[in-house]
Amino acid sequence: VAMETVSLEHQIQSVQRHIAFLKKEQMELLHDLHLEILRLQKHCSELTHDLEMKELEARQQDVLDRELEEKCRAMEAQLQEKEKDNLELRKELQHKETLVAALRSSLRSKERRFLEELKRRS
Repeated sequence: VAMETVSLEHQIQSVQRHIAFLKKEQMELLHDLHLEILRLQKHCSELTHDLEMKELEARQQDVLDRELEEKCRAMEAQLQEKEKDNLELRKELQHKETLVAALRSSLRSKERRFLEELKRRS
């Protein structure tokens, strides 16, 4: 019976050492897992911040793009208006050139008649 008691005590001590070892290993593992969780949380926060910044930049770029599109449309409308004005001015210029040509012709004709009249009188 004494031998069995000693053997049981050795087994109990062995089991207690194993339990202590497992508790220590478990604590180290939990500590390492906790550190990994903190590292991943930090990385996740950084990625979230980067994503928010990119989304903000994208929204700002969209606003700039819309503003530029509006300016382009306004400039195109102005260009069309100027082209219309330019066409009207060309028509007016062509009409005035026609009038000038007619006046020159009339002036030459009057000048010839005047010279003919002068020749007849002299």
